Amino acid sequence: MALNPPGPPTFDRPFPALTPAQRYHFELYGYVVIPNTLAPAEVALLREALYRLRDSIQQLPERGPEGPRSQGAYFLIDRGHHHFMANVVEADPAITAYATHPRLVAMAEEVMGSEARITEMNAHINSRDRSAPLDPAPKYGFHRGADVPFFCHTQEHLFHCAFVKTLTNLTDLGPEDGGTVVIAGSHKVDLPAEQLLQVAYADRSLIHQVVAPAGSTLLFAETLIHATGQVRSDRERVILITGYGPTLFPYWDEGKLSEGFSASIPPQLRPLFQGREHWTRGPRYRKLTDPMDARQFSLGQWDQRPLPEEPKP
Repeated sequence: MALNPPGPPTFDRPFPALTPAQRYHFELYGYVVIPNTLAPAEVALLREALYRLRDSIQQLPERGPEGPRSQGAYFLIDRGHHHFMANVVEADPAITAYATHPRLVAMAEEVMGSEARITEMNAHINSRDRSAPLDPAPKYGFHRGADVPFFCHTQEHLFHCAFVKTLTNLTDLGPEDGGTVVIAGSHKVDLPAEQLLQVAYADRSLIHQVVAPAGSTLLFAETLIHATGQVRSDRERVILITGYGPTLFPYWDEGKLSEGFSASIPPQLRPLFQGREHWTRGPRYRKLTDPMDARQFSLGQWDQRPLPEEPKP
């Protein structure tokens, strides 16, 4: 059983975290790209942390989930052009800070309609696969991580999904750099994925690709059909991803927090890392026209997140 009793949100984060226009974009398409969620120095810090982690895992005699691991992390994909690192949440303080970034957590909570728990965290470093020909009309590894009937609901006339991800690109993504591709609007459509793929490949204007400067965040529902884009340039793509669910969800993805890390989690962050005891999803809803909470939050020190501000009399 989780360690944390029911209660209100425990650390300070903005709400609503999206502008009305950003929330409407998400409503229509199942995703929205938020530019400049991280400052250039923060982007560089995270990128270097992921390169160090990749190098550290490459030194291990076995690199998969069976271990040994590097600070809990391992390779799910281990190829010359693509390294998919899983369970990276405690691998570096900067990476942990990303998972606890107040605005990113709040963005996920706004889409879920509930208080968040970290359910998985991973990263990709990939480049062009030079053994494969460049297809002018490529097929992608499209998938969705949740089904529409079970994971979705509507409140305040807005769509919500119980499994959400923040994906931040730590390198610039131009049209040839393999940004994530999605089938726009598929987050609400309860049809077999094969049917939606057939429609999207027949009219590729339905396939949207992320093109964004480094430090931008793709926020999307896992009911949205999505895939890695095809890297066609000579540039490397580096992205960092956190998956969030309600506090009653478990942590998955072959993940397990170490005893030392668990002991270091401050009280205000325990629900975010460990969940809560019972059905305590902590509803968080906005109306479309509610203004964004525009307070500024930085990557900062993950274990020094302040408590919520006291309400003004």
